[in-house]
Amino acid sequence: MLILLPPSEGKATPTRGKNLDLDALSLPELTTTRARVLDALVSLCRDEPDRALEVLGLSAGQVELVGRNADLLDAPTARADRIYTGVLYDALDLGTLSAAAKRRAAGRLAITSSLFGLVRVGDRIPSYRLSGDATLPGLGSVAGVWREALPEVGAAALGGGLLVDLRSGMYAAFWRPDADLAPRVATVRVLHEQGGVRKVVSHFNKATKGRIVRALLEDGATPRTPAALAEALTRLGWTVELGEPGRTGTQLDVVVADL
Repeated sequence: MLILLPPSEGKATPTRGKNLDLDALSLPELTTTRARVLDALVSLCRDEPDRALEVLGLSAGQVELVGRNADLLDAPTARADRIYTGVLYDALDLGTLSAAAKRRAAGRLAITSSLFGLVRVGDRIPSYRLSGDATLPGLGSVAGVWREALPEVGAAALGGGLLVDLRSGMYAAFWRPDADLAPRVATVRVLHEQGGVRKVVSHFNKATKGRIVRALLEDGATPRTPAALAEALTRLGWTVELGEPGRTGTQLDVVVADL
């Protein structure tokens, strides 16, 4: 089973640690593309900081993020599971998982990254700022770059298991599995129900997804189909509605009333 997570916009900034070593990251097939994106980002922020603010969608008050990007090659790194923060990662709380669940997390989780494509939770990366909808000078659309690089690598990482896609729409565009993988793709959507009305609410969506991943890792379930995943989540206490299979997979709606 491969569980795809979105990154977080906010990130922790380590104060000490080894410098970035692209060759040490998992999924080494992505090294060349990672180097291209990294070079484009660092060059922009180092040589044209004012332009970088516009390209990265930052305000003048966020200029320190441009400087951080400019220094990525010399910045300290930490494990990815300590860099990414926010509602989803707070709910997942990887650091407090049992030993067995941590082992499962190392092999089953992959975080989508505008800078690195995909990273495993144990990969050492620096804090950076780069949105998935950015277009970098000399490189082009970040999403377009990863759409070329990720399909083969992502399919290999998936192997014969189930893909559980928890990414937001922006990052789902980096890699959409081919139709032949659709029977093994489950896309999870969280709906908040109140007064008989259902809608997607960002906070509920992120927090619930974090709790779902945590529960699956602790439980050790290894569903191989979307239907089996729905059964596992139901057993773990969620209200789940299974959609019809389609060309891109099967959508699972997890319905929550409160946090």
